[in-house]
Amino acid sequence: MAERVRTKKAGAGSGGKKRRASAEEASVEVVNAANEKVGERVVSAAVFGVRVNEHLIYEAVKQYRAGARRGTHMTKNRALVSGSGRKPWRQKGTGRARVGETRTPLWRHGGTVFGPVPRDYSYSMPKKARAAAMRSALTQRMQEGALKVVDGFAIAAPKTKELKGILDKLGATGRTVLVDHQPVDALVLSGRNIPGLKVIDASHLTVYDVLDCRTLLVSQDALGRLEERFTP
Repeated sequence: MAERVRTKKAGAGSGGKKRRASAEEASVEVVNAANEKVGERVVSAAVFGVRVNEHLIYEAVKQYRAGARRGTHMTKNRALVSGSGRKPWRQKGTGRARVGETRTPLWRHGGTVFGPVPRDYSYSMPKKARAAAMRSALTQRMQEGALKVVDGFAIAAPKTKELKGILDKLGATGRTVLVDHQPVDALVLSGRNIPGLKVIDASHLTVYDVLDCRTLLVSQDALGRLEERFTP
C-alpha cells in the first residue's frame, strides 16, 4: 500500500496566521493640529478590522443608557396620600357602596396602586461582550470615515478660542468626541465651553461615546491605549 503523505497547505500553522493578520492590517492617516499629514500609522486589525456585530452594539448602548437613568420617579400609595383613615359612613343601611377610608385607590385623590417607586436601572454586561461591542463600534466608525487620528493636542493654557480653531482646521463640526491619553487640565478646561464637544480619557471611552458623535478625534497615544485595552 502506498504510503500517504500529509502536506501542509500554504499559510497553515503559526506562520500562516501571522501572514494573514499582517495582510488584514490597515493604515490610517495621521495629521497634526493644522490638519496637515505627518505620516501614517498601522492600526490593529483585531480592534479596527473586525466584523461589526450590531446586536452587541445595541446591548452596550442599552446598558449604558440604563445606568444613566436616575430612577427617582415615585407615586403616592394609599399610605402616603393625605386623608383620614376614618370610615366615611357605616357599612350597611345607607344604600351606598361600602368604603373603608377616603384614601382608597377607587376614589379621586386616592392612592395609586402599583405605581413606580425609586429603583436602580443599572445592570451588568459581560466584560468580553463589552470589549467586543467596543471593537465593533470602532470598526464601524473607521469604515464610515468618522475616525481621525491626530498627532497630538498641544494646548499650553486654557484657551477655548485656540481649541476651537484647531477643531475648525480638523473639520470637526457638530458633535465631536476628543479622545486623549490622560488629557491635561488645559485641554479639558478649553473644551468644556464648546457646545457639542466632549473631551474624554481613553480609559473612560464607551460605546455610546463612540457612536454619539459626528467626528471622533483620537490622539496617537490614545489610539495605542485603545489597541492595548481591547485587543483580545
